[in-house]
Amino acid sequence: MNDNLNRVRKAMDAQGVSAMLVSDIGNLQWLTGFTGSSGLGVVTDSQTVFLTDSRYTLQAQQEVVGFEVITFGSPKTLNMVLAEELSGRQINRIGFEPSCSYTTYEGWRKEAPGVDFEPKPDLLPPLRMIKTSEEIAKIRAACNLADACFDHVLRMIQPGVSEYDIALDIEFFIRRQGAALAFDVIAVSGPNSAKPHGKPSEKKLESGDFLTLDFGARLDGYNSDITRTVVVGQASDRHKMIYNRVLESQMAAIDALKPGANGKEVDLLVRSILDKDNLSQYFGHGLGHGLGRAVHDYGGLSQTKDQPIEPGQVWTVEPGVYIPGFGGVRIEDDIVVTESGCEILTTSPKHLLELGA
Repeated sequence: MNDNLNRVRKAMDAQGVSAMLVSDIGNLQWLTGFTGSSGLGVVTDSQTVFLTDSRYTLQAQQEVVGFEVITFGSPKTLNMVLAEELSGRQINRIGFEPSCSYTTYEGWRKEAPGVDFEPKPDLLPPLRMIKTSEEIAKIRAACNLADACFDHVLRMIQPGVSEYDIALDIEFFIRRQGAALAFDVIAVSGPNSAKPHGKPSEKKLESGDFLTLDFGARLDGYNSDITRTVVVGQASDRHKMIYNRVLESQMAAIDALKPGANGKEVDLLVRSILDKDNLSQYFGHGLGHGLGRAVHDYGGLSQTKDQPIEPGQVWTVEPGVYIPGFGGVRIEDDIVVTESGCEILTTSPKHLLELGA
């Protein structure tokens, strides 16, 4: 049984789409259960076919649910096999995901000149945003691993340890648990912590540094994404003021993320709290993003986008303040929206930690 396939067919019927070509690998994995990196899916009201090359023959047969699996080898190409299947199934009009490259789109048209390819950008993304209970359980497991990793790495935080060594320890811990990194680890300290996506360096931690750690685990195809900021040594009044204002804004945002809310309004709420200390000028990115099979899954929380909040959505909530020459604070949790509010999936401590004094 493939519940996601049933949801796609209902969406196709609602939008009058008789056939749909699924090419985005994240959507394809979500729809079929496939964990490989190359393939196409074709869905109609009565037929489903999954196409991939011979590298994945056994894997596709074992993983793909609800689709006829067709594999091929050289000299055939994926586009050639797609054209053959569309012709054999008498499909002359098909929706596609316009997230594909222009070269890919032209390749389909060249191999299947009699087929009308129609962009359907809004068919699958809304479905991906509402997670099933099984998906939420997998995200929760990835979050539990991230929490365990944060607890593990705290012992390393002291003056003289390099950002790079801390990042390596985080990576080793996650991989040793049988997971993969959701993205490259961010471990930045002192002035470097004012770079939201800074890269770890050989810089050694010093007393008086903010240290920001942003990392996540990919487990069973689903991701976590957590950020914690600590102070190396003793926190100054300025450290405490910045940190506590970011924490206040983050907790207010989490409290506000409930069904019926709008992500735009929640983002603006955060900025109003930061402005109590004139800090919103140092918060340049959005409040959060969707999380699931992709680290940056569909949807976003920002001041520029209306985003209705609905049960089953999973969001990161990550306000930050980044002051050039001094440092930055970001506090990020992963939450799932419930019928009455939200559940916080990442549970690492958020009070200001002063470490390595």
